[in-house]
Amino acid sequence: MAAAKERPYQPTLPWRWTSAAAFGTVGFLSRSFLYALNKTEVRGLERFLEILDGRRDEKMRTKGLITVSNHVSVLDDPMIWGVLPNRYFWNPNNMRWSLGSYDICFKNGLMSAFFSYGNTLPTHRAAHSKFGGLFQPTMTQCIRLLSDPHENAAPENWEGASRSSESSPSFPKTDPFTSAELTYSTNGEDNFPAPSAYPSRRFSWVHIFPEGMIHQHPDKVMRYFKWGVARLILEAEPCPDVLPMWIDGPQNIMDNERPWPRPLPRPGRDVKVNFGDLVDTEKVFGPFREKWQALKERARQKRLQGSGAKVGEKDELGILTDHDLKFGREVEQLRIDVTLAVRNEVLKVRRAAGLPDEDPKRGLAETFREEGRTARDGLQKDGSTIKDM
Repeated sequence: MAAAKERPYQPTLPWRWTSAAAFGTVGFLSRSFLYALNKTEVRGLERFLEILDGRRDEKMRTKGLITVSNHVSVLDDPMIWGVLPNRYFWNPNNMRWSLGSYDICFKNGLMSAFFSYGNTLPTHRAAHSKFGGLFQPTMTQCIRLLSDPHENAAPENWEGASRSSESSPSFPKTDPFTSAELTYSTNGEDNFPAPSAYPSRRFSWVHIFPEGMIHQHPDKVMRYFKWGVARLILEAEPCPDVLPMWIDGPQNIMDNERPWPRPLPRPGRDVKVNFGDLVDTEKVFGPFREKWQALKERARQKRLQGSGAKVGEKDELGILTDHDLKFGREVEQLRIDVTLAVRNEVLKVRRAAGLPDEDPKRGLAETFREEGRTARDGLQKDGSTIKDM
C-alpha cells in the first residue's frame, strides 16, 4: 500500500480557469457555427442534460460516465458538444475528458498546452508509434478518471478542506491505487499532467470514438470498434455508466475528400446529434465483469503459488502486469465480446435515427481485412473514405 503523501485535492485555480476559458471559447465557437451556419437537430438532449446536472455535485457522482459514438469528421470532438448550453463549458471544474492523437494534437508545446487545458489526453496510435496500444499510460489515466481510487477522499472527510483554496490538506491516510506524482509520461521522456491524481476528479466523464479513425461511408455504417473501450468498462471501479450516441452531418462539413481550402469547414449542412439512453450496465456488462474478476482472481492465485504476489496485496488500478490478463486468449475474447456489446448499443441509436440495420459482419476486424480495407487514408473498396487521425 502506498504511503500517505501531501497532495492537493484539485488542480490550482489558475489551471482550472484557464481550462474553463479553453472549453468556453471552443464551446461558444462550436455552438455558434452549428446553430448560426447550419441546420442542427438534436434528439435526447434534455435527457442527457438531466444526467449531466445530476453529476455536477461531487456527492452525487457515484459512477464514471462513458459517452461513445461513431466518428465521421475531424470536427466531431469538440463540435458535437456545441449542442450543450454554454454553462457546461464556462465551468472551472469541467469533468469531460477525451482522447487525442499524440502525433497530431501534441506535436509542439503550444498545441500540447491547448489540448491539455482542454482535457484531452495524449494517445499514441500503434500504427505511428511503438508506444501505442491497449496498455499505454493514458489508458491507465482514463480507467482511474472513471473510478474512485482515492479512498475516503471526499471533501467532507478532509479537515479544513476547501475546494476553492490553493492550500490543500494532507492526502487521505490510505491511497492504495495511485502514485504520488501529479504528472505522468507517455513514452519515458515527455511529461503531462496526471488528471486522475486529483480526488476531485473521481468518477469523471470520458468520451471516446472506438472506431479509432474517421470513417465516412455512403451508407453511414461504422468500422469495427477497438478494444480500449472494453478495458474502460471491465477495469473501472465501479462499472461506469455508458451512454451511446449517433452523429450525422459533420462528414459533410469536413469531407475527407474536400478540395481546397481544406482547413475551412463547409457551412449550410444538416447536422443531427442523437443521444441514447443510459445502458443497463448490470444487465449488459455485468456478466462480462464477473468473468473479468474471475480471470483476475485466477491470475492472482497463480502469482501466489509462484511467489509472485503477497497475500492481501492489491492490484494497481488501471495497470496490468500479468501476461495472461494482457494477452491471454480468454481475456482477448472477453474484450471482443464487450466491444461488440458497446457497438450494439450505438447501433440501437443509429437505428432510432431512422437508418437500416448494418450487416453484423461489419463489427468484426476480420471483415475489413478480408475485403482488403487498409488503415491508410483515402478511398476504400466499399466506397467509404477513412482518415487515420
